[in-house]
Amino acid sequence: MDPVQGTLDELGTPLSDVTFVVFDLETTGGSPAEHMITEIGAVKVRAGEVLGEFSTLVDPGGPIPPFISVLTGITDAMVVAAPRIEAVLPSFLEFIRGATLVAHNASFDTRFVKAACAAHGYPPPVNPVVDTVDLARRVLTRDETPNHKLSTLARFFRSPTDPCHRALEDARATVHVLHGLIERAGSFQVHTLEELKSFVRAPTPEQQRKRHLGESVPHAPGVYLFEDERGEVLYIGKSTNLRNRVRSYFTASETRPRIREMIGIAERVRHIVCATGLEAEVRELRLIGGAKPRYNRRSRFPEKMVWLKLTSEPFPRLSIVRDLKDDGAAYLGPFSNSRLADDARTALHEAVPLRQCTQPISLRTPRAACVLHEMGRCGAPCAGRESQADYSLHVEAARRAMTLDADVVFTAVSARMERLAVEQRYEEASVDRDRLAAFVRAAARMQRLTAITRIPQLIAASPAFDGGWDIHVVRYGRLSAAGVMPRGAHPVPFVESLVATAETVIPGPGPVHAASAEETECILRWLESPGVRLVEVEGEWSLPAHGAARHKARIDLAYRGLDRGR
Repeated sequence: MDPVQGTLDELGTPLSDVTFVVFDLETTGGSPAEHMITEIGAVKVRAGEVLGEFSTLVDPGGPIPPFISVLTGITDAMVVAAPRIEAVLPSFLEFIRGATLVAHNASFDTRFVKAACAAHGYPPPVNPVVDTVDLARRVLTRDETPNHKLSTLARFFRSPTDPCHRALEDARATVHVLHGLIERAGSFQVHTLEELKSFVRAPTPEQQRKRHLGESVPHAPGVYLFEDERGEVLYIGKSTNLRNRVRSYFTASETRPRIREMIGIAERVRHIVCATGLEAEVRELRLIGGAKPRYNRRSRFPEKMVWLKLTSEPFPRLSIVRDLKDDGAAYLGPFSNSRLADDARTALHEAVPLRQCTQPISLRTPRAACVLHEMGRCGAPCAGRESQADYSLHVEAARRAMTLDADVVFTAVSARMERLAVEQRYEEASVDRDRLAAFVRAAARMQRLTAITRIPQLIAASPAFDGGWDIHVVRYGRLSAAGVMPRGAHPVPFVESLVATAETVIPGPGPVHAASAEETECILRWLESPGVRLVEVEGEWSLPAHGAARHKARIDLAYRGLDRGR
């Protein structure tokens, strides 16, 4: 047979011939159904040369939330004379025509573009899309970059433009990141657009060679442990279907460089079958906390969690601690690090004039008042200028903010943040934003945890796949027993038997008595899922009527999608 020469189409489009449009959007929030575009920035490049730029502010048709203004620096005053999206969209669609689109966490930006097209009668763009987050995960190791945020990658590739949550600047930074990633991909023999797109999803030779490791794993809920040749646990995971999940590690769907590296070391997969999905999730957390596998990022060091403590002394103060004690003090947390705890403490100090000194106060030997007293931020009990009775009012306000109602903190910090934004002191305002978020999220978390950890026993059930019921016994926020009641079985003897064999739990000090905060939160997520029914609750299960959860919803909405790998 005579040889047949391949066509240029079969060879693919060389990357040097591809026109890329690297673009970025700023928006009023994270959901295209609820929020609008406030800025578009795009850079058109080919063969490393910039061919053109597109940049415009966009009037979203409504006020920009203060949290968003603090993040992006885009205010209502800046967009009041800007065009609406229906006026901008035709020009932007023309700018990207025929190009390959590039964005950092591209799904976010493309969803907003498609939503705008649908709202104004334009067909959605069908351009090929390259996501620099996905590409970075493929070609960079965790040793090179700790994460794949745009700011991290821009520093790694020495971009002359720093990302700053402004659309054109972020697009320019992404151009340099794209070029750096394409250069890296070249070492993997990626030279065409088609190869680039398939490269991101292609399994490695190690993944293909070790597919047999998942063959003996059953179709059942449970925990799986990847181990090296010496038996050291490398990675622990969980699934409601162990076989399907383990086998997915050896396919193109697994693109995380760190996990692909782990697969290259792994020599066996051990599994532990569990009765229910919740038991598997809890057992995974406990195993990770004990073994601390090097390839598990989350929950590796639960002992490093810290708490914000309102101390128990004549003139209490806010202290960052690691240990919980049964001393009548109020606790907030846990926080993953001291910085977040300090942010929450600063937010609380903004609202409540508690003392910030660390020395014990003696009424017999008063000290000189510090500068905080002169600023009106402390009543100076150390100098005898505020009685214990008067100071106790501040203590009660702080305790209430931590445990019942975060209004006083949210109002005080929001007011300061908005004043700074009006003065265009955005960096200072963003610091306050993060402090408020740290406090509100921790308060909401603590209130949820406390509500269930004070219950001696809770029994709940959810429908199982085969028509039976998954039954769980929870004691002081800890999973004590799990079982599956078969379809048609009588519930009373089954539940009584499960309770009789459940783990005995003795509550310890502090608000999280008997389990890690993560374990209790797993249980809470299951209890709040559709179809779950309470069988028995000893005591009360309730949340504060004016709790921090309502403020957390506003904060989460403001943050959602805005960090999207930035």
